[in-house]
Amino acid sequence: MSLAQNHYIIQLPTSPALHRTPEPRAIAQQWVTDLEVLLRTSDFSKLSTLFHQESWWRDTLSLTWDLRTIQNLSDIQDFVTQNQPRAQLSGFRLQHEGKFQPKLESPAPGLTWISTMFFFETGTGRGSGVLRLTQDNDGLWKAYAIYTSLQELKNMEEPVGARRVYGTTETMPGGLSRGTWIERRKREVLFDEEEPTALIVGAGQAGLNIGARLQSLGVPCLIVDRHERIGDNWRNRYRTLVTHDPVEFTHMAYLPFPKTWPEFTPKDKLGDWFEAYASIMELNVWLKTGVKAAIYDDSKAQWAVTVTRADGTERTLRPRHLIWCTGHSGEPKIPTFPEQDKFKGSIYHATKHQDASQHDVKGKKVVVVGTGNSGHDIAQNYYENGAHVTMLQRSGTYVITADKGVFMMHEGLHEEGGPPTEEADLINESLPYPVRFALDVHFTSRAFAAEKPIMDGLQRAGFALDHGIDGAGISRAYMTRGGGYYIDVGCSQLIADGKVKVRRSPEGIERFTEDGLVLKDGGELGCDVVVLATGYDNMRTTVRKTLGEGVAGRCRDVWDLDGEGELNAMWRPSGHPGFWYMGGNLALCRIYSKFLALQIKAIEAGLVAQ
Repeated sequence: MSLAQNHYIIQLPTSPALHRTPEPRAIAQQWVTDLEVLLRTSDFSKLSTLFHQESWWRDTLSLTWDLRTIQNLSDIQDFVTQNQPRAQLSGFRLQHEGKFQPKLESPAPGLTWISTMFFFETGTGRGSGVLRLTQDNDGLWKAYAIYTSLQELKNMEEPVGARRVYGTTETMPGGLSRGTWIERRKREVLFDEEEPTALIVGAGQAGLNIGARLQSLGVPCLIVDRHERIGDNWRNRYRTLVTHDPVEFTHMAYLPFPKTWPEFTPKDKLGDWFEAYASIMELNVWLKTGVKAAIYDDSKAQWAVTVTRADGTERTLRPRHLIWCTGHSGEPKIPTFPEQDKFKGSIYHATKHQDASQHDVKGKKVVVVGTGNSGHDIAQNYYENGAHVTMLQRSGTYVITADKGVFMMHEGLHEEGGPPTEEADLINESLPYPVRFALDVHFTSRAFAAEKPIMDGLQRAGFALDHGIDGAGISRAYMTRGGGYYIDVGCSQLIADGKVKVRRSPEGIERFTEDGLVLKDGGELGCDVVVLATGYDNMRTTVRKTLGEGVAGRCRDVWDLDGEGELNAMWRPSGHPGFWYMGGNLALCRIYSKFLALQIKAIEAGLVAQ
């Protein structure tokens, strides 16, 4: 049975008893030394001396220009045999300072491993990785999981830190004859003198992060967005929205939030930060600009993208790369129901919700269909404005609280006083998703125990909890479904106290009536307002609606995991040449914008064919 058929459920190894305390640095150093010799001599048949039969290699752009997860010794041997002659991994060295030096860890009951961060080189760049060694029954330490990720390209490094540009007019390309900084910026944003190499559609966290990464790598790029201001994609959402992830997890590339920033960010404050970020990072943005059409010329490896500007004029741009950043949760999934037109009340999707205080809702009966983040926030908003609220729940929902479980989820990595964000990111993404899910089973149980009083209250109120397949909780729900969970910021207590009602209906809605709806289990709910918090469609849908089937038909669906356990089409080749999807939460956009930018830079540098 394949990983996908088995829902990516794996069995973690069980470690034999340690008869003496190991020396993690000596063991890890011997392992990387042996790996280097093996790779240099191309004696790949000896990988069995370094890897368990059940082992994993997750690679991000180091051995191939893609995101790959390889499972089991035989497949790892094939993968390395095929790709090492080109990639030329070498120069392995262990982390010698900070938190992630070689150490012994117990990540789950019955499992002990030696973990360490390490660094290496390839023929074209430099990388960072994470190694996790477990003991076999003979006492030999072998790799259970290794992660390799390309971090920069040789001779094309970002001008950061000690490599920052000087900044004086005389040291800028062309000197004073090309003008001062502000004069150059005014010309750059117009793109009258050159075409953008990359056209980025959407100025949310995805577009801004990838724009900043590409600009840093010297790839000219233009961001277009249909809104009036940068950040309106957050400002225009419902009034009470705040981020559900803590500040230490949600930094943007190159520019972390100030130390005075709140733990959870109100949506309008985040919108203002996006606006400031675009200015500080010198991003080229055209606002009130929409994409009208896009045609790809395979022979030229170039797009012809027609955009409509704010003044109604059209411009055809000819980038080599089109990056779709319209939002993983951007295209609403809006179901319709029999006799819906008979309903005398109002019905709308959660994306249209602003604030219940804008209407006289006191005493009104409101049904919120769906129990994810938006459904809970909207239900809470209506209750706080005097409405009688019922949440209609079809299937169970995973719930974790913002004040306990979320901080437990980030402990040791993205937290105040934690390691540098870049190191925390590396560790956070270093495990193959199936392994992460298996470890999350233990985390989910631990978080549930810490949050037991509110969880018991939810269940007494009739709210169905669901820890997901194999009990892996929020990580699996997000990576495979993009939803199915609620990060509690207050609504759970309202449900537990009976202030917000819950109605279970596994089969959902049968039809509408003039003054309510009939459920498929025969029950009825009278209501004045129905809010469809029913989630979002695949990003490919927005491509099809905007660019047509000619483009969408060559793209793959986005999100969920592929047969290896990597995300489909996101931050990696989409199936269509020169077309890229970029999305995810704030943290994922920060992390994976680097890898997408490196892929594009490598193509432009001739290191890989498009």
